[in-house]
Order: sequence, then structure tokens, then C-alpha cells
Amino acid sequence: MNNKELNKFYIDIQEEINSNLISEEEGTNPEQIFTEIVLSFLADAGETENYRVCYDEKISKRGVEHKINGYSLYENYETLDLFVTIYNSDETVQSVTKGDAEKTIDRAAKFFRNSIYKDYVNEIEESSEIFDLAQTLANVPEVKEFLTRVNIFLISNGDIKADLKTSDKIAGYTVFYRAIDINYLFNLSVKSRMPIEIDFEKSGYKVPCIVNETENSDYQSWLAIIPGIALADIYEEYGARLLEQNVRSFLQFTGKINKGIRKTILDEQHMFMAFNNGIAATAEEVTISILPNNQGKAIAQVKDFQIVNGGQTTASIYHTWKKDKVNISNVFVPVKLTIVKDRENFSEIVGRIAEYANTQNKVSASDLSSNKENHVLLEKLSRTIWAPPLAGETHQTRWFFERSRGQYKNERIRFGLTTTKRKQFDKQNPRNQMFTKESLAKFINAYEEIYNGKKLVIGPHIVVRGSQKNYAQFLNYNFNKKPDNIWFEDAIANAILFSSAEKVYGVKPNAIGDMRYITVPYSIAWLGFKLNYKLDLYKIWKEQSLSDILKSKLHQIMSKMEELIKTKAPGSLYGEWAKKEECWNFIKEQNFHIDLEALKSGLENKTSEKRKKLSEDETQQAETEASLNRLKSIHFKTWKKIENWGRETRNLSQYQFDVAYTLGNKIKSNRAITDIERNQGEIILNIVAEQNVELFYDMDEFFNEEQKVEINEVEITLELIEKIVLWDKKNKRLDAYKFGFMVDLLNGKKTLTERNKFLAKLNLKTIEKFGFR
Repeated sequence: MNNKELNKFYIDIQEEINSNLISEEEGTNPEQIFTEIVLSFLADAGETENYRVCYDEKISKRGVEHKINGYSLYENYETLDLFVTIYNSDETVQSVTKGDAEKTIDRAAKFFRNSIYKDYVNEIEESSEIFDLAQTLANVPEVKEFLTRVNIFLISNGDIKADLKTSDKIAGYTVFYRAIDINYLFNLSVKSRMPIEIDFEKSGYKVPCIVNETENSDYQSWLAIIPGIALADIYEEYGARLLEQNVRSFLQFTGKINKGIRKTILDEQHMFMAFNNGIAATAEEVTISILPNNQGKAIAQVKDFQIVNGGQTTASIYHTWKKDKVNISNVFVPVKLTIVKDRENFSEIVGRIAEYANTQNKVSASDLSSNKENHVLLEKLSRTIWAPPLAGETHQTRWFFERSRGQYKNERIRFGLTTTKRKQFDKQNPRNQMFTKESLAKFINAYEEIYNGKKLVIGPHIVVRGSQKNYAQFLNYNFNKKPDNIWFEDAIANAILFSSAEKVYGVKPNAIGDMRYITVPYSIAWLGFKLNYKLDLYKIWKEQSLSDILKSKLHQIMSKMEELIKTKAPGSLYGEWAKKEECWNFIKEQNFHIDLEALKSGLENKTSEKRKKLSEDETQQAETEASLNRLKSIHFKTWKKIENWGRETRNLSQYQFDVAYTLGNKIKSNRAITDIERNQGEIILNIVAEQNVELFYDMDEFFNEEQKVEINEVEITLELIEKIVLWDKKNKRLDAYKFGFMVDLLNGKKTLTERNKFLAKLNLKTIEKFGFR
């Protein structure tokens, strides 16, 4: 990493925050948007889960009593993550002093210390975003029984160079402190997660092993025996991060105690290896040491250690040691450790090992592959399906599915970095219409309950449990159908329904209440249930909005829903109650005295418009056309620059910079581009977007020069204007005001003055770049 790369990453983060500020509703601020960005990074890396961004700062005469920017309380109450943020809006990275860092960490620690004691919850405003967490920490018995790890994360877009304390004891609980600064975030963005490195030798643990000596270019296998206390120490520090990320969502790892394992540890420790199959793990590198007196080999250090099978064994050993205060010196665990040699395909191979190591789980490897295919199909649909324009608008937009982190930003860069290109991309792909896998699961799971046999597996109580738990249920029970254009349109209608409900709910100080994350999914689920899931989703898709009547009813429902859940929740623990099926079953029985008759016009019926399902060939054709349009939007002189850059820097292969040369010539002469050239062109643009975006900077100038040369060659007539209007009505390449100008010329509302002819020629040149002839 160099300073240039770090500064670019910092600027990108700041730009993303500013873009979010524009697209988000009122009530948010840069610090919380930054917190959201960081927590999503950490969740993707497996370093937290089911987080909730919130803000609370208690100030008294003594100063700031506590500060919290977000938290995550794991489903089994084993782990609590608290997040506190230092954010600055400067144009360059700033250093964070040791004093500021320690002071900020202490504010989060005070919140935890005080929340454990029941009287503190009475000092927090019930409207506070962290009231629910304080209630849970003080009054839920499972917290006292299972909470064993508290992590306090100091997150900052600054540079934290100071050495901070790593752990502490607060109110009898082990608290770990971690600093997540701009350097850590940059490394995380490059590597997708930070590898776990363990030094057994330094920690004083002996891990004897034998190696499979068979030569293999892909991997090497070791069989080892790890002391139970070593495994418990590792788990205490890293928790669920140890479980391979690719399958954690599918396997729904909970860290719960296996009663059989606990009984063996308590009563027959010496039989543990005989009774337990042990764990399977992977690593990138292993360092071997020789045991004294020629007793064989031992594993000294491992890099990027991941448990792919045996997470429950690990958690059970840890909990029995921690909660039962048992001496586990006689517990030893067999380990099969696979060292992956193929660095280029490291993540893929580890993921496959994890899948096959868990084939006895209810989610099979084929299920995982199927879901991956569905995600790819959904991505293709989101790039090719245009949403109908809003009432009063003429331009269409897309709903952008971000299958993997950073796709939206990279696609925006690839589209072009000039002001004109960015505005065009932003107009066609609004940031508030970008959605992720987790948000998709929330939108769909909130609308309609689903049973697996007699078991309720999808409902609002699942949504409330958090993004990752909800996403796992979505994959297992609600994403089995192969997505097509109709599925996609309904999914976006669900997205519009959910996001509109959130806006109707409002943001403080003009919000219905303080538990939007509960009230919104419960209200949508109740509405769907009462309407027998007959809400006309296609109508919502076509209008890209909700009717005023539906918005009004949602406000009524949410107001009464919030009041009811707060009133009926046992012990005022409404957040905990809302996660339970019994809460949803109770809600389903209520009618709230709300008349839904007025919504009948928005329901499906026999006269509803018939929908055409696109074939795979039609979808592929649309994707191909979108790809060709992207390539043709790059000026042929820019392709020449790309070719030269690729040759000089060797960032492109000989074949690739030859393709860049070919594409430039074909675009200049308007000749057909082959599928091979198109695919390679997409790859080349991705490389340029990642490594040298400056190559796109002067593209607008090239197009402007071209227009100046050719602008007077064409005669503007009403017949030509009519052709332009008809073409652009279908292809949507002109901005709305430009299209409207052409329509006014055609209808006689504007006259063909020399000035207007000149503007019409500019519009003609714009659409000629997209294939108009």
C-alpha cells in the first residue's frame, strides 16, 4: 500500500458518503453513513453480524457519559459488538491522537458497564435508538447465561497509530478492544477480509502433527492434535470469524452448546478424542517446528486459519470451559488441516472444501451452487431491465443489484469519469435504487410468510433478527425459483413497498416512533397477510411508487403496530419479543380497526394485465445490447489511449491491447463487434477502471471536437425530428429535457430557428453514438 492508493480510497469513501447524503432521507449525517459503510465492510468480512446502526450520546454536567454509533447482539447472546465512531470531513486523512481514541473507547465501555446494571436503563430515553439494547442487557436472563465476549470497536476514517489496550474486565465480562481505521479498511477492501494468524508456539501450546507427503500442486494435508484450551483461547478472541465465511450464511452457525460434548467434557474428558470427530480447517501457510527429543513435528504458526467443519465442537468446548469453570487440560481435538497452495484460486478452493466438508448439513453443495447461479441471473436482469418512468417523467432507470461489494462504484467508473458520463449513469442508476443480497432478502421476506411443512420459516420476526439471519432463511426457503423478468419486477415492487414504508414512518424528530426496524416489516407482513397477498405488485412496478391511499393506510397500520408491540411486549422487551414467532402469531390475529376496503382497487383480479415472461434468449440479447452500448460509449480515441497504456505498462496482455485497437477501429467505422471482442472489451474496461481511471477523463472533449466538425453537415427537418423522437422514445438515450425539447419542435410548440436547429443537431449527434442512423 502506498499513500496515493490510500488517499484515493479515502476520497472514494468521502464521495460515497456525500452521494448517500444526497439520496438518503433527512435525518442522517456523515458520521452515521460512514458507520454504515464500515459495518457493512466488517459484516462482509465476517467480523460482525446482524449489526444495527444507531446513535446515542448521553451528556451530563460531567461531560459525555457514553456514546454509541452501532451495535450487534448475536442471536444466541454469546457476543456483543459495540461500535463508536470518530469521523472527520477533511479532504485528507487525519491522525487520531491516543487521547481522543482512548476517550472515545471509554464512552462505549461506560455504556456497557452501566447497561448491565438494571437501574441505568431507567436513565435512558425510551425514544433512544439504544434503549432496546439497554433493556436487553439489563433484563434478559440469557444475557447473564450466555454472554461471554464483548467487542468494542473504535472505527475512524483517520489514521490511528497509537497502541491501545487490547482487553479488559468490565462487570465480570471479558471486553476486547479493536481499532478499525482507514488503513485497516483499505486492506479489507483489497483482501475482502483480514486473515487470522495464530502463533501456537508463542502462546505455549504444543500441536503435534503428521504430514501427507504426497506431492500435490493444489494443496497439502496435515493431521494434528490441538489442545482444547488452545482452541478455546482462539475462539474467545475470534468467535464466529473462525468459521469459513462462504458457508456461514448457509449453515446458520449459532455457537450453541452441544449437550453431548459438554457432558463428555464434564464427566469423561479422557474419552473426548474417541467420541468426537474433531474439526476440519484450512490455511494459507503453516510453519512447522521440531519437537524436543525427536518427538516429531508440531504446528508452530498458521496464516489465514479457518474452521470449515466443527464450529459447534469449538463453541461447546469454549462455553463449557468459560461458564462451567472446568479445567479442560485433558481435552484434545483431532484436526485435519488443509494448506491451499494455489494462491490465485485460494478463496474458491477454500469455499469448495467448506461446502464438501458440510455435505451432511441440510444445505448441500448443490444448493449453494444453485443459489450462486440465481445471484448471477439476478445481476443480469438488473442490468438489462428498465423500470417504467415515474409519472410526469420521460427517462427510465434501472434497479442495480450489487451481487458483490463495490460493483456499483466500479460500474460507475467504467461508465466514464467525465461529468457528463457520471450524470448519465447516476440518472439511469440512482443510488437509492441500488440494492444488495441482504436488502433483497429483507424486501421479499417481509411481504409474505412461508411454511416448510408445518414450520413457519419466513415472517417479519425473521427479518427483525438481522440481515444475516434473515438472508440465510431467504436462501434456504425463499430463493429457490430461478429469477426471470416477472420475478424481478415483483421483487422490485417489494423493494418499493418496503422503502416507501420506511419513508412514511419517517426520521426523527418527525417519525412515528423509535423502532422502525421492527414496525416496518411487521406492518408490511400484516398488510400482506390481511390482503391474502393479492396486492398488485405489477401495478407498483409499473408506477414505481405507491398510491397515496396505500401510503395513508401504511401510516395508520404502522402507528397502531408500534403502539401495540410496545404495549404487549413482555417486560417491555419489544426488540426481543419481535424476534419470536409468538409475536407474529399474535399480530396476525389483530385487525387494528383499520378498514382495508379502500385498497381493493390496488389488488390483483381477473382483469389485471397479463404479463409476458421473457425467454432466456431474450434476456441474453438484452444483456448483449447493454454490453455493446457500454463499449460504444467509449470514444475510439480513448480506446487508442487504452491500447497504448496497456502496451507501455504491460497491464494488458498482447491479446488485450490488440483487442482495444480493434474495438477503437470498429467503433470509429461503426462496424459490428463480435461476442469475443465484446467480452474482452468488458474485461479491459474493468482493468482500466481499477488501475487507471484517468484514461477516461478527456473523453467528453473528444466527443465535443467531433460534434464541432460535423455539426453543420445535417439538415434538420420535421421528418428527421419525428424519427429522432420515435427512436429515443424506445431507446431512452436523451435526457428528459432534451427529449421534451424535440417533442416540442415536432408539435410546433417551438419553431425551427437557427438556434433550435443547432440544439437539435447536438441531440442528433448524441443518439448517433448509440446507434441511430
